[in-house]
Amino acid sequence: MSDSEKRAADGRAAVSPLRRSCERFFENRAAVAAGAFVLLMLAACASAPLIAPFPFEAQDLELGAAGPSREHWLGTDALGRDVFSRLLYGGAVSLKVGLIATAVSCVIGVFYGMAAGWCGGARDSVMMRLVDILYALPFTLFVILLTVLFGQELWLIYVAVGAVSWLTMARIVRNQTRELRAQAFVEAAICMGQTPAKIMLRHILPNILGTVIVYATLTVPGVMLTEAFISFLGLGVKPPMTSWGLMIKEGADAMQDYPWLLLFPGAFFAGTLFALNVFGDGLRDAFDPRK
Repeated sequence: MSDSEKRAADGRAAVSPLRRSCERFFENRAAVAAGAFVLLMLAACASAPLIAPFPFEAQDLELGAAGPSREHWLGTDALGRDVFSRLLYGGAVSLKVGLIATAVSCVIGVFYGMAAGWCGGARDSVMMRLVDILYALPFTLFVILLTVLFGQELWLIYVAVGAVSWLTMARIVRNQTRELRAQAFVEAAICMGQTPAKIMLRHILPNILGTVIVYATLTVPGVMLTEAFISFLGLGVKPPMTSWGLMIKEGADAMQDYPWLLLFPGAFFAGTLFALNVFGDGLRDAFDPRK
């Protein structure tokens, strides 16, 4: 090997894995564009009280349902409410449900998965068989049942959707924990007398955090779909507050007479879900530890 080839090899070896992963991600133009779109959508929906041209509950009964115009860019609904403003406010609700419910699912899945992977043996088998059983249950119906029994409060939707979305995360974390359990640095921590809880928090969790973040981005679209389905059935947020799922339901009921009421919410929702999936796939490809 020539001196120049040796220097090039040494330079590649000197680059940290994090930097290599970031370089791979930014080489994926589709993922970068999707991430920028998601950030733009988050910023716009979070700033809805500042940038929305009308309050979400403002009505103009004399105007009624009207198509896009200079004053109402995306038209109005049957109560004369501005569709664009309600899309921003509804997006804030849908995205908040996606993020908070995903956080709930990550907390449950990470700690359950680490416990199963650390215990191993019969306890690991029992815990993962329980996950298999839960996979067979109709969780959407379970969420609907919770909302019917305890009310249509936003906090309940966060908890209910998050509490049924942790199974895949638990499997991923369990497999990562089993691999790390056999590493030398974990064995050294055991020999030093550290407790299992301290080892999992100080040594295992930091090493699986990247994987957790990547798969969390892939969980958000599924959570948002669940919330949209619940709202479509009329069991989600309560009017006059809205969400993209509720707006799609209202648009579907009036699609023959006022197609823009379904077209615009559906386009916003589908575009955001598509961008989240592309962004999550890009993160997974870039930060895959096998590469």
